[in-house]
Amino acid sequence: MSQEKLHSAMSGGLFLALEVLGWAVVVAFGFQVHGPEEAVFGIAATVVGLGLLFLLGGLFIVNPNEGRVLQLFGRYIGTVRESGLRWANPFYTKRAISLKAMSFQSEHLKVNDSDGNPIQIAAIIVYRVVDSAKATFDIDNVGRYVPIQAEAALRNLTQSYPYDAHDDKQVSLRGSTQLIAEHLKQEVQTAVGLAGVEIVDARISHLAYAPEIAHAMLQRQQASAIIAARQKIVDGAVGMVELALERLTRDGIVELDNDRKAQMISNLLVVLCGQREAQPIVNTGTIYQ
Repeated sequence: MSQEKLHSAMSGGLFLALEVLGWAVVVAFGFQVHGPEEAVFGIAATVVGLGLLFLLGGLFIVNPNEGRVLQLFGRYIGTVRESGLRWANPFYTKRAISLKAMSFQSEHLKVNDSDGNPIQIAAIIVYRVVDSAKATFDIDNVGRYVPIQAEAALRNLTQSYPYDAHDDKQVSLRGSTQLIAEHLKQEVQTAVGLAGVEIVDARISHLAYAPEIAHAMLQRQQASAIIAARQKIVDGAVGMVELALERLTRDGIVELDNDRKAQMISNLLVVLCGQREAQPIVNTGTIYQ
């Protein structure tokens, strides 16, 4: 596997200053040519001029958040990261590689969750190149490699969790978004480690049941919500009944035997747990007749 090596290239401004000085020498040699006997000055001026023109080929520009991968006849020399006008050996090939943060959104994938329910899921991945040598020599194309590996990691993650939690302690795709995002980031980072890429962020952008089971799952969610609400209502009603009996006994307002307590509890539970308003009935007799 390749490993990035930082290469310090010469400042392009300094090289241009030396280039101007070289051309001054060429001009000086040119003024020395006055006849055949000074032809050596002309030849020297020509050779120096051609050499200066050749050296100009070593100039290159490094933009901010960009690197230049230098190679000499196929051998990796190093990567220049200092932005600005730079100069290096004209024989070097200088390939630009972006170090900016890049992002993409995966396609809507149809995957079964850990419960076997088909769901549709998509994610947004933000990444950047941190090792230019690996990104250049160890894979063919970063822009194609990362999305493919990210989709594979997303499929693997989806199959590890249920779409919805059956209790508050269970991790689910819908209910534990922060934990799922961290796990997704780790999964994608592991998958693209060969490319010299760092995953900056990973988030689920789309999550839904597949169309063929969406209606049934909606009914299931509604039923679960109704059951949960009923449980809270019953818990609250029992607490209110306990409080009422405790206050009546403590304050000595009325003494109730077991039959009257049972009737009171029944009436209170009907009133508190019923979906409709209570219809009071005035009892003119007693519960014993």
